[in-house]
Amino acid sequence: MQTTVGHFIGGRQTRGASQRLADIYNPAIGEVAARVALATAQDVADAVAAAKAAFPAWAETPPLRRARILFKFKELLDQHHDDLAAL
Repeated sequence: MQTTVGHFIGGRQTRGASQRLADIYNPAIGEVAARVALATAQDVADAVAAAKAAFPAWAETPPLRRARILFKFKELLDQHHDDLAAL
């Protein structure tokens, strides 16, 4: 069974409304590694609305706190880069 990559909108994972999928190829071997759900216009509108709703709280977050969050994200990427590359 192949993995289907969806969308992350409003703090949750979703496949979206579309039934359309596209192949994701492993460039090393040229084989399909997974499938990605293609977004509809409504999926995009939902993502934009969620981002707009989240922005005021993020904008009010002190810069030092935002920097710590982003550096923690970078730290997690660095810790798991081999796993992410394998995906």
